[in-house]
Amino acid sequence: MKSRGSWAALTIIFVLFGFMLATQFRARPPITSNIQHQRAEELSVLLSASEQQRENLVTEVAALRDRVAQMEAGIDRDRVLQEELSKARVIGGLTEVKGPGVVIEMTDSQKAAQPGQDPNVFLIHDKDLQDVINAAFGAGAEALSVNGQRFVSKTEVVCAGNVIMINGSRVAPPFKILAIGDPTVLENGLNMRGGVVNNLQFWGIDVKIKQQEEIVIPAYQGSLDFHFAKPVGKEAAK
Repeated sequence: MKSRGSWAALTIIFVLFGFMLATQFRARPPITSNIQHQRAEELSVLLSASEQQRENLVTEVAALRDRVAQMEAGIDRDRVLQEELSKARVIGGLTEVKGPGVVIEMTDSQKAAQPGQDPNVFLIHDKDLQDVINAAFGAGAEALSVNGQRFVSKTEVVCAGNVIMINGSRVAPPFKILAIGDPTVLENGLNMRGGVVNNLQFWGIDVKIKQQEEIVIPAYQGSLDFHFAKPVGKEAAK
């Protein structure tokens, strides 16, 4: 018979694995009407990244099922549980990670609004930031932070007056986004013709993307409490 502690830990694994799936699937950038103006090779980069992400997720699910089967059979249960908990912490953003990727720096436009123009179009808004984040995830980013705030499935990006709230913390321009993944694929995906970066630069918003061999992204420090979402199945009864 399984102990309550084992089932509780196993439940955490599934919940955090669900965070990864939710983040990956919600981060796919929408296909807009200007797609016909984008070069085929640029779209191919994002398609390849998306297909690779899907293959990785399928592999992760299969591996997780194998681990669970081993635990249920009593094979190296403690070792398997520790490995899965460690992996789940990485997936859920609960531990610091490092790897190759890109650094994205964004600052408001220095252009002066002309008579009749809305000056707000030259400023970075929460939607602009969210669009860049989505584009990075769509290009294969495995971990991401904005001004030191780790982006996870519960992360919000909302406007609060003249600042933006991320994980309940105020952030303001200049924005520094760190994204871990294939540096070339990330840069090409973000710089896709007609994409979000291209559109922001049209308004004079400065967006610089630099590849880097090693990037360190901090752990998520916010709350992971759930008041309404509960596990289902036999784990719920343990």
